[in-house]
Amino acid sequence: MKTKIKTKIKTIMLSVLCFVGTAAFADIKFVDRANGLPMHVYDGGWEHFVGGGVAVFDCNNDQQPDIFAAGGENPAVLLENQGGFAFAKTPLIPMLGTTGAYPMDIDGDGWTDLYVMRVGPDIALKGGPNCTFTNATNQWGIAQTDQWTTALTAWWEDDARPVIALGHYVDRKDKSGPFGACDTNTILRPTQTGYAGETLAPGHCALSMLAGPNASGRNSLRISNDRHYYLRDGQEQLWDIKERRFLGEADGWPKLMLWGMGIASADLTGDGRDEVMLTSMGDQLLQIANADGSYSAASFNIGTYAHRPHLGDDGRPSTGWHAEFGDVNNDGLLDLFIAKGNVDQMSSNAMQDPNNLLIQNNAGSFDEVSVSAGIADMARSRGAAFADFNGDGRLDLVVVNRRAPLRVYQNTSITDNWISVTLSQDEGNRAAIGATVKVNGQTQHRRIGGGHAGGSLVPLHFGLGGEKEASIMVTWPDGTTQKANVDVNQIVTIRKN
Repeated sequence: MKTKIKTKIKTIMLSVLCFVGTAAFADIKFVDRANGLPMHVYDGGWEHFVGGGVAVFDCNNDQQPDIFAAGGENPAVLLENQGGFAFAKTPLIPMLGTTGAYPMDIDGDGWTDLYVMRVGPDIALKGGPNCTFTNATNQWGIAQTDQWTTALTAWWEDDARPVIALGHYVDRKDKSGPFGACDTNTILRPTQTGYAGETLAPGHCALSMLAGPNASGRNSLRISNDRHYYLRDGQEQLWDIKERRFLGEADGWPKLMLWGMGIASADLTGDGRDEVMLTSMGDQLLQIANADGSYSAASFNIGTYAHRPHLGDDGRPSTGWHAEFGDVNNDGLLDLFIAKGNVDQMSSNAMQDPNNLLIQNNAGSFDEVSVSAGIADMARSRGAAFADFNGDGRLDLVVVNRRAPLRVYQNTSITDNWISVTLSQDEGNRAAIGATVKVNGQTQHRRIGGGHAGGSLVPLHFGLGGEKEASIMVTWPDGTTQKANVDVNQIVTIRKN
């Protein structure tokens, strides 16, 4: 009941604070740094209406985040961060048909690898010094299939290598399709000689996956699916990782159908349970995690539904893709970015559909500031990521656009104090995926997955407002805890004892 009461209070206060919040957020500014970027466009036919993911990670261990961007029918690119918002195209094996990628250290050697999703056989890239990558798909025993991969998440169990879940979209070999022809999904499990694939069915045209504790605390695999192709026979899915079964209404998982595009997860209420943001065509659904392990839809007045364009005169529904929480002004309250853009020329939805930057105010509701902040792009945006590209403690933004150039925006906002936390351990799970980090009462989880067709492996960023010290507690994947007190305004690395 505590969460529901808190949400109700926030809604009542929204109408009073809306004007005040907009004025208070006038200092939030982003600058388009396209001049420091090589030209890159995500493009292609109907198989690339979806996808367009971006992976952000440090490929040479210089503490400057680098960028891998899918290209669709154009070549994928790796952009090495040169500092000062200059990025250089780095040699990469030629890859066409890419939909996105996720960074993770698959072989536990301390260099971040990339799992690249494609229309057709996926590619696993083994990372090495100086942003070098080699094709390790066969070396790691990852079976080659001709499926259309559009979603990924990963977690560690008892092995030194991750379990990788892959979401597949429409079965292109089904001659009765594309409607009603959703493909099955795949779980890749490590073996002594490589990976063994097992089918996860039914599949309902997955466009995002995220593994981790749900509201009940059970480790589960959440799958967001596209109703456009599954029509009437599908729904959003939750798969229990330990019991290896889909949960249903008897487990407190009611049927939910939407045009699922992306997943974002964050603890907004301070109770240790993550709320879940689901992007879609029309409403962007924020689910509040309740104490009884269930989810309830946030009040419409919270400001996150973003169901119509907030700029221009196109009143048709918006189309949401990548969503991500991050504290862009370091006031200790998580904000929300949503990438928007028409599928292609879908007449039922808005063509002029600017991205959202929703800033959380002190009442717990959200105010739209993307126009004044300078990121209300009208391109068909797809994948995106927050990352501090220049180490100044402010979250910058990268956005992949369909049939329009990639964009990087520098956050030049006036901000408060901050801390960023990198985790390191010696076991195979080097980046401590599955760990929980608490800083001055705020909680974040180290995960791989979610978003739309891409994600980040960068330090966990916490805005601290006016606080002068950061009290950090890490709960490692094995359940042990570790504490540290550090000065603010720095990137710290915590190694497991």
